[in-house]
Amino acid sequence: MRIYTAGPLGFSEAGRQFHARIADTLAKLGHTVLDPWIFDSQRINAVLAMPYGQDKKNAWAKLNVEIGKANTGLIESCDLVFAVLDGVDVDSGTAAEIGYAYARGKRILGYRGDFRLSADNEGATVNLQVEYFIRHSGGTIIQGIEQLPQALSELAARP
Repeated sequence: MRIYTAGPLGFSEAGRQFHARIADTLAKLGHTVLDPWIFDSQRINAVLAMPYGQDKKNAWAKLNVEIGKANTGLIESCDLVFAVLDGVDVDSGTAAEIGYAYARGKRILGYRGDFRLSADNEGATVNLQVEYFIRHSGGTIIQGIEQLPQALSELAARP
Protein backbone atom coordinates (compact mmCIF):
# COMPACT_ATOMS: atom_id res chain seq x y z
CA MET A 1 0.00 0.00 0.00
CA ARG A 2 0.95 3.62 -0.50
CA ILE A 3 0.64 5.19 2.97
CA TYR A 4 0.63 8.94 3.67
CA THR A 5 1.95 9.77 7.14
CA ALA A 6 -0.05 12.63 8.65
CA GLY A 7 0.94 14.26 11.92
CA PRO A 8 2.86 17.05 13.61
CA LEU A 9 5.94 15.00 14.46
CA GLY A 10 8.28 16.79 12.06
CA PHE A 11 8.18 20.02 14.04
CA SER A 12 10.42 18.79 16.87
CA GLU A 13 13.63 16.77 17.20
CA ALA A 14 11.96 14.13 19.39
CA GLY A 15 8.99 13.99 17.04
CA ARG A 16 11.22 13.52 14.00
CA GLN A 17 12.84 10.50 15.67
CA PHE A 18 9.46 8.88 16.35
CA HIS A 19 8.24 9.77 12.85
CA ALA A 20 11.32 8.00 11.44
CA ARG A 21 10.41 4.93 13.51
CA ILE A 22 6.89 4.96 12.05
CA ALA A 23 8.19 5.37 8.49
CA ASP A 24 10.77 2.60 8.99
CA THR A 25 8.12 0.26 10.40
CA LEU A 26 5.81 0.89 7.45
CA ALA A 27 8.64 0.36 4.96
CA LYS A 28 9.75 -2.86 6.66
CA LEU A 29 6.16 -4.11 6.36
CA GLY A 30 6.49 -3.63 2.59
CA HIS A 31 4.54 -0.41 2.19
CA THR A 32 5.50 2.73 0.27
CA VAL A 33 5.69 5.70 2.64
CA LEU A 34 4.42 9.02 1.32
CA ASP A 35 6.09 11.35 3.78
CA PRO A 36 5.04 15.02 3.84
CA TRP A 37 8.07 15.83 5.98
CA ILE A 38 10.37 15.03 3.09
CA PHE A 39 10.00 18.20 1.09
CA ASP A 40 12.81 20.33 -0.23
CA SER A 41 14.77 20.58 3.05
CA GLN A 42 17.35 22.90 1.48
CA ARG A 43 14.63 25.42 0.65
CA ILE A 44 13.04 25.10 4.08
CA ASN A 45 16.40 25.51 5.81
CA ALA A 46 17.16 28.56 3.68
CA VAL A 47 13.93 30.22 4.84
CA LEU A 48 14.55 29.18 8.45
CA ALA A 49 17.98 30.81 8.27
CA MET A 50 16.63 34.14 7.03
CA PRO A 51 16.53 37.03 9.49
CA TYR A 52 13.14 37.91 10.95
CA GLY A 53 11.25 40.35 8.76
CA GLN A 54 9.12 40.86 5.68
CA ASP A 55 11.41 38.92 3.32
CA LYS A 56 11.20 35.84 5.55
CA LYS A 57 7.43 36.24 5.86
CA ASN A 58 7.09 36.44 2.06
CA ALA A 59 9.37 33.43 1.56
CA TRP A 60 7.29 31.36 3.98
CA ALA A 61 4.04 32.47 2.32
CA LYS A 62 5.32 31.26 -1.07
CA LEU A 63 6.77 28.02 0.30
CA ASN A 64 3.63 27.25 2.34
CA VAL A 65 1.56 27.13 -0.85
CA GLU A 66 4.03 24.73 -2.45
CA ILE A 67 4.13 22.48 0.60
CA GLY A 68 0.31 22.43 0.88
CA LYS A 69 -0.02 21.55 -2.81
CA ALA A 70 2.59 18.79 -2.52
CA ASN A 71 0.86 17.29 0.53
CA THR A 72 -2.50 17.39 -1.26
CA GLY A 73 -0.99 15.45 -4.15
CA LEU A 74 0.45 12.86 -1.79
CA ILE A 75 -2.93 12.35 -0.10
CA GLU A 76 -4.64 12.02 -3.47
CA SER A 77 -2.15 9.36 -4.55
CA CYS A 78 -2.19 7.29 -1.35
CA ASP A 79 -4.17 4.18 -0.48
CA LEU A 80 -4.28 4.91 3.25
CA VAL A 81 -3.52 7.76 5.65
CA PHE A 82 -1.69 6.93 8.88
CA ALA A 83 -2.49 9.81 11.23
CA VAL A 84 -0.77 10.60 14.53
CA LEU A 85 -3.45 11.85 16.94
CA ASP A 86 -1.28 12.65 19.98
CA GLY A 87 -1.56 15.89 21.93
CA VAL A 88 -4.22 17.46 24.09
CA ASP A 89 -6.08 18.01 20.83
CA VAL A 90 -5.42 16.56 17.38
CA ASP A 91 -3.07 18.85 15.45
CA SER A 92 -5.12 21.15 13.20
CA GLY A 93 -3.11 20.27 10.08
CA THR A 94 -3.52 16.57 10.80
CA ALA A 95 -7.26 17.04 11.32
CA ALA A 96 -7.48 18.85 7.97
CA GLU A 97 -5.56 16.03 6.25
CA ILE A 98 -7.91 13.46 7.82
CA GLY A 99 -10.97 15.38 6.62
CA TYR A 100 -9.55 15.75 3.11
CA ALA A 101 -8.59 12.08 2.96
CA TYR A 102 -12.06 11.04 4.11
CA ALA A 103 -13.68 13.28 1.48
CA ARG A 104 -11.46 11.65 -1.17
CA GLY A 105 -12.55 8.15 -0.07
CA LYS A 106 -9.23 7.17 1.54
CA ARG A 107 -8.98 4.82 4.50
CA ILE A 108 -7.48 6.29 7.63
CA LEU A 109 -5.61 4.56 10.43
CA GLY A 110 -5.20 6.65 13.55
CA TYR A 111 -2.48 6.29 16.17
CA ARG A 112 -2.91 7.68 19.67
CA GLY A 113 -0.16 6.65 22.06
CA ASP A 114 -0.83 9.68 24.27
CA PHE A 115 -2.62 8.75 27.52
CA ARG A 116 -3.98 12.25 28.18
CA LEU A 117 -7.71 12.78 27.76
CA SER A 118 -8.46 14.44 24.44
CA ALA A 119 -12.03 13.56 23.47
CA ASP A 120 -15.18 15.65 23.37
CA ASN A 121 -16.83 13.20 25.77
CA GLU A 122 -16.43 9.78 27.37
CA GLY A 123 -17.63 8.01 24.22
CA ALA A 124 -14.74 9.14 22.03
CA THR A 125 -10.97 8.75 21.88
CA VAL A 126 -10.30 12.11 20.19
CA ASN A 127 -12.38 14.89 18.66
CA LEU A 128 -15.65 13.24 17.65
CA GLN A 129 -15.57 14.49 14.04
CA VAL A 130 -11.97 13.33 13.54
CA GLU A 131 -12.84 9.95 15.02
CA TYR A 132 -15.95 9.71 12.84
CA PHE A 133 -13.87 10.28 9.69
CA ILE A 134 -11.35 7.64 10.75
CA ARG A 135 -13.84 4.95 11.71
CA HIS A 136 -16.24 5.60 8.81
CA SER A 137 -13.38 5.47 6.32
CA GLY A 138 -13.08 1.80 7.30
CA GLY A 139 -10.16 2.55 9.59
CA THR A 140 -9.53 2.34 13.30
CA ILE A 141 -7.38 3.88 16.03
CA ILE A 142 -4.44 1.99 17.51
CA GLN A 143 -2.64 2.80 20.75
CA GLY A 144 0.82 1.40 20.06
CA ILE A 145 3.16 1.00 17.11
CA GLU A 146 3.36 -2.72 17.91
CA GLN A 147 -0.32 -2.89 16.82
CA LEU A 148 0.53 -1.48 13.38
CA PRO A 149 1.20 -4.76 11.50
CA GLN A 150 -2.07 -6.37 12.60
CA ALA A 151 -4.10 -3.21 11.97
CA LEU A 152 -2.69 -2.85 8.45
CA SER A 153 -3.29 -6.52 7.75
CA GLU A 154 -6.92 -6.23 8.86
CA LEU A 155 -7.44 -3.08 6.79
CA ALA A 156 -5.93 -4.73 3.71
CA ALA A 157 -8.29 -7.70 4.13
CA ARG A 158 -11.39 -5.48 4.11
CA PRO A 159 -13.00 -4.55 0.79
